[in-house]
Amino acid sequence: MFAELFSIAYQFADVFAFLILAASGLAIIFGMMGIINLAHGEFITCGIYVTVIGVQQGLPLPVAQALGALTAGLIGIVLERTIIHRLYDRPLDSILATWGISLIVTQGMLVTIGSTWPGIGTPAGSFKVGEYTYSTYRLWLFLAAILVMAGLYLLYMKTSFGVLSRATIQNPRMARALGVRTPRIYAASFGIGAALAGLCGALYAPTMTLIPTMGVTFIVEAFVTVVVGGANVLLGTVPAAVVLGAIRTALNAWQGQIIGQIGMLIAVILVIRVLPEGVSGWLARRSR
Repeated sequence: MFAELFSIAYQFADVFAFLILAASGLAIIFGMMGIINLAHGEFITCGIYVTVIGVQQGLPLPVAQALGALTAGLIGIVLERTIIHRLYDRPLDSILATWGISLIVTQGMLVTIGSTWPGIGTPAGSFKVGEYTYSTYRLWLFLAAILVMAGLYLLYMKTSFGVLSRATIQNPRMARALGVRTPRIYAASFGIGAALAGLCGALYAPTMTLIPTMGVTFIVEAFVTVVVGGANVLLGTVPAAVVLGAIRTALNAWQGQIIGQIGMLIAVILVIRVLPEGVSGWLARRSR
């Protein structure tokens, strides 16, 4: 009995970590800046490739993962300063522009490095509970998801940068009039979102088969979680991941992964119908 309960809890933790890590960067870029970033998967892919190449060049895995996140963040800042900053308050244009960036990056990688790349294998070994064997590294991913959300809370609620960011989100004109350098806030926010996407890819790099189009594996779940969570990354992302993780885990155990994913998408449709502003919008209304 304990083994079966542990298996369910382990699967939930795995899905929860995947949703949190995949969605946190996208939630910042969409919720704080209003940019619908269809190149989110390519930032994740960047983190994966940089991590794998770093390990293959002799770097320790944590160092390579930090380098993957940093590289994605720096690329995000460059893109924001050159392209994205022209697209604020233009959601349709942001969709087209980031989709174009996604296509350029994907096809460019196919041409320059080919369709496959050797992986690095999953570290940390495995352990057994009852008759089942589990990857230890997946537990580290769950811990990483918790630490990411805790770090975002501290950054945006306990620092001066967080105060300026929240002021810029709520009323950018007033923040600018009061001396806040809003272009820098936007660039930093986009860079943080891209770095979180790169960190997601870096953390999942040991578990992935490397192909240039693998960002698609993450982007559907990321958008689903952001839509359910709503615009407030701190208030909505965790409840959304909990709800969607529970639905997907239950359906996976009942009928398999395909039914689990279908059920999760149906749940998203229902949430959009009942809570158009997402979980965070509903919680904000309840707190008034």
